[in-house]
Amino acid sequence: MKKTTGFTLIETLVAVSLLSVAIVAPMSLTTKSLASAYYARDQIIAFHLAQEAVETVRHVRDNNILKTVSGTPTDILKDIPVGRPFIISTLDDSMNSDKCNSGTCPPLQIDPTQTFYGYGSGWTNTRFTRAVEVQAVASDAEVPQEIRTSVTVSWRTGSFQTRSFTIRQNLYRWVEDDT
Repeated sequence: MKKTTGFTLIETLVAVSLLSVAIVAPMSLTTKSLASAYYARDQIIAFHLAQEAVETVRHVRDNNILKTVSGTPTDILKDIPVGRPFIISTLDDSMNSDKCNSGTCPPLQIDPTQTFYGYGSGWTNTRFTRAVEVQAVASDAEVPQEIRTSVTVSWRTGSFQTRSFTIRQNLYRWVEDDT
């Protein structure tokens, strides 16, 4: 009888098991890394969308100040809905509280060129929703001297739960206006 050497079935199974562990572990790590990268990307977008809304409210306030300075007395908080959630389209500084029913605002949309977030006809809904709310901060005067702008951006990435990010900024009535 001739004696041949080779791998036994047990040796083969052990080798396949070790190879499987060596491949599956890095693949699992890669999957978790990609999920974290997507979450970080969406969190950065949410932060920028929230900051954009705060800056738009500030812009409307400052634009009203310029109107007052240029001879047209204007309440510096004119056109800023106070006390109810609203949406902002930063392309034209429009603020609309009619679209936020029961505190739920529609999802932000993106233009066909995938450049601008906002609301427009023919635009595509995104996974981001931005709700803006302005509240008067208690003061002794009839006219609020300070407002608190709160912007909440919520989104859903893949199979993760819905995430949200809120940013708050206080704005002051730092000039005399027609009120």
